[in-house]
Amino acid sequence: MLKLHGDCWVITDGRAGNDRQALALAEQLGLPFRHLVLGMRAPWSWFAPRLMLGGRLALPAEQRRGTLVPPWPSVAIGCGRAAALYTRLLRRLSEEHTYTVQILDPRMDSLHWDTVIAPLHDQLSGPNVLHPLGSLNQVDDHWLADGRDICPSFGELPQPRVGVLLGGPRKGMPMDATYAEQLADRLLTQHRHEGGSLLVLASRRTPDAVMEVMRRRLAGVPGLIWNNREDGTNPYPGVLGWADSLVVTPDSVNMLSEACAVGCPVQTYVARPLPAKVARFHRALRDAGLLHDVDEPLSRQRQLPLRETAALTSTLRLRIAEHQAPWERKR
Repeated sequence: MLKLHGDCWVITDGRAGNDRQALALAEQLGLPFRHLVLGMRAPWSWFAPRLMLGGRLALPAEQRRGTLVPPWPSVAIGCGRAAALYTRLLRRLSEEHTYTVQILDPRMDSLHWDTVIAPLHDQLSGPNVLHPLGSLNQVDDHWLADGRDICPSFGELPQPRVGVLLGGPRKGMPMDATYAEQLADRLLTQHRHEGGSLLVLASRRTPDAVMEVMRRRLAGVPGLIWNNREDGTNPYPGVLGWADSLVVTPDSVNMLSEACAVGCPVQTYVARPLPAKVARFHRALRDAGLLHDVDEPLSRQRQLPLRETAALTSTLRLRIAEHQAPWERKR
């Protein structure tokens, strides 16, 4: 493995999806890293990452002291629009010593960063843009094995074990009790034909009304329904590790990407037309044979997993090494 020098700052806004992508990339990169969860004040929050004037003042007062100060990191990884302001600012403050990586479309010229990682469905072009099909994640054989070790009791559940990953509403994609009833109908139909068990997991965005429907409709089916910490530790890695197939709501690019990284069949239920960007993502997964409708007859054969993070990190490591070479010669 190509050896890199220095350390890394990971900058996010604390949203689970942004945290997962940025931390997955940092861990794969192999540098010691510090995770900074940074807020942002108006007016910078209205215009990020375009408004750079007085950029340090974008931080809330309680985060300002000792945060964006030297020594600067060798690499900075940001995910999300708010983080994009801070990674862009770090590039300038460090006089381009810090190699800046921005995950997701920053909605301005990508050349303000050293590398931008934007999925294909973002349709962002640029000489420094890397285009994975899905989102970055940690799912690989070792991660899945750890998940099985954490939740050994899932191995005793009747097969097929179907993991059901529930997201939440987003713009143009409502998720309510009506949707939950329709999804539950399909899960029960599948269970009547195949037997097995259902492992149903909520996310932070899942409405209570959806979980009430799932608990009521699936009460007699073997498995589990997990909503929050009141139900114990989140068994997400265990569910992915033991799943023979997965059903994922259509709203979450991150959950669909992680599900497709497992290597088991993945299904979804789409109740109404998807927003254009999400529709492009679904189409790419379907064209690759990675995503199926929940009403389709399903083969239980394992499929080639979608695992892009390691290959993308290899490309990024080369770029960082090229960037570091002149600095190393000056030392």
